[in-house]
Amino acid sequence: MRILVVGAGSVGGYFGGRLLEAGQDVTFLVRAHRAAELAATGLVIQSRFGDVSVSNPATIVAENLHERSDLVLLACKAYDLEGAISSFAPAVGPDTAILPLLNGMRHLDILDRRFGAGHVLGGQCLISVTLNERGEIVHLNETHNLSFGERDGARSARVQAIASVLSSGNFQSRLSEAILEEMWEKWIFIATNAGITCLMRAAVGDIVAGGAADLAIRLLDECTTIATQQGFPPSSRFIELNRGVFTTAGSGLTASMLRDIERGAPIEADHIVGDLLRRGDEHASPLVRLAYAHLKAYEARRGERNDIER
Repeated sequence: MRILVVGAGSVGGYFGGRLLEAGQDVTFLVRAHRAAELAATGLVIQSRFGDVSVSNPATIVAENLHERSDLVLLACKAYDLEGAISSFAPAVGPDTAILPLLNGMRHLDILDRRFGAGHVLGGQCLISVTLNERGEIVHLNETHNLSFGERDGARSARVQAIASVLSSGNFQSRLSEAILEEMWEKWIFIATNAGITCLMRAAVGDIVAGGAADLAIRLLDECTTIATQQGFPPSSRFIELNRGVFTTAGSGLTASMLRDIERGAPIEADHIVGDLLRRGDEHASPLVRLAYAHLKAYEARRGERNDIER
């Protein structure tokens, strides 16, 4: 199976690198500077599940992409999605499957409009990874899970073939018959975590210590209500687990979006929080609205600062 991984950043580089380690046919679609970096230093993964070092992995830049792929593994940031679509479009043929690992749901609508829903699978991953100053992929947590499936839950021939390939990699992969439900549950968690830790500029444990755990629970409830209104109510086990997560004293949990804000980087405000708000009742979701306004204010200030620096 010919696999095109869009991007060799932290997430794409990790799962693509694991598949390369297993001997799969993987090419990374990257920008020129990342291609040069990988040619010089190789693809390096540091992980408690085993390190990987692949010298000179196969890369390609958009202007040279002409061959069709069987599977496109899409692991870009939401704010790069439109550009990513333009770059990998030549690789999408009549039988190509696109497996996106973005959070939320907005990307599915965008990909459906561009390629047709029949090309687009549901997918998600649970992993914490980053790139260090040398461009190496550093795995930070105890999980490296990826689940995917047809959005109607069918066990089609193509997803079973993809499952066979992904199972060869040194990570946990799972073919799901309820991938949309899983994606919605993750979205609730991501939006709650990003919303409350960015609003408070603090980890969950600090928020609890500050006497504001009830605000985190109210935000969780608002996100849950929106998902339920959209036909994807989370399980009682999910709700119980996450009520515990957001009220744990001493927890160091923060959102990656907060870390992006702290370093002045772009964020996925529209994709993670804004799109959730648009799908619900704004008047019944005051904390979601406040979180979104806060993130948009950061984006506006960041834009002004960048304009001044230019």
